[in-house]
Amino acid sequence: MDNLPSRKTVLRAALAAGVAVPAAIVAVPALARTTTGTPPLTPACDDGDDPTPPQMEGPYFKPNSPRRNSLVQPGTAGTPLKVTGYVFGLKCLPLSNVLLDFWQADNNGAYDNVGYRFRGHQFTDAQGAFSLTTIVPGLYPGRTRHIHVKVQAPNRPVLTTQLYFPGEPRNNTDALFDPRLLMTVRNVGGGREAAFDFVLNVPQNPPTTTPPPGSGTWAAGTAYTAGARVTYSGLGYVCLQTHTAQQGWEPPSAPSLWRAE
Repeated sequence: MDNLPSRKTVLRAALAAGVAVPAAIVAVPALARTTTGTPPLTPACDDGDDPTPPQMEGPYFKPNSPRRNSLVQPGTAGTPLKVTGYVFGLKCLPLSNVLLDFWQADNNGAYDNVGYRFRGHQFTDAQGAFSLTTIVPGLYPGRTRHIHVKVQAPNRPVLTTQLYFPGEPRNNTDALFDPRLLMTVRNVGGGREAAFDFVLNVPQNPPTTTPPPGSGTWAAGTAYTAGARVTYSGLGYVCLQTHTAQQGWEPPSAPSLWRAE
């Protein structure tokens, strides 16, 4: 089992490729994420999982940030960083139009409390995806490296939390550090790329498939005897009298010929 991908991994791949999510992936129990030897990451998107854990807001949040996917301006100092991911509900379905409001320290570990440098909000797309272009935040006394974020699905409560970087020495001494909020980070050229998926406390129902109108075993031109059974548009019917089926005598339209079961 450990060598098999988690359902969230499959979903991420399908969404990134722009293909439909297989219904079987949503309907069956998820595979467990491998955790041997490493701390658990944010909960894999499985039925019944807890949402992404919250964390304190801290003293530097400012409302009314500009809407933008990039926090980098001309001449910005620091190591380039791109953070991507998806926002899921409790049934592992992606959530669109989710608000994500990011804020962080600059390369020197300072927050802009006058303007809106390294502050910005955006919304997930139709596939539940987001992308943030920024820099690796600097360090300041008492904290390890982190990025703040507020995440809110439409008409749902706000999740306030923080994202962390693996391999940081201060992860061991920062009292707020939570290994479940570690991003997956890799070096790319002169910068870094990170990935993180949020799971919000949003109830969801797996998609259901509705039979197309007219589908089933009933067929025009067929001779039916009383007591014969057919299906039509996903429902079962019993023939009430012998007849030869014709267009216009479909079971839902001919109650004298058919009774729904």
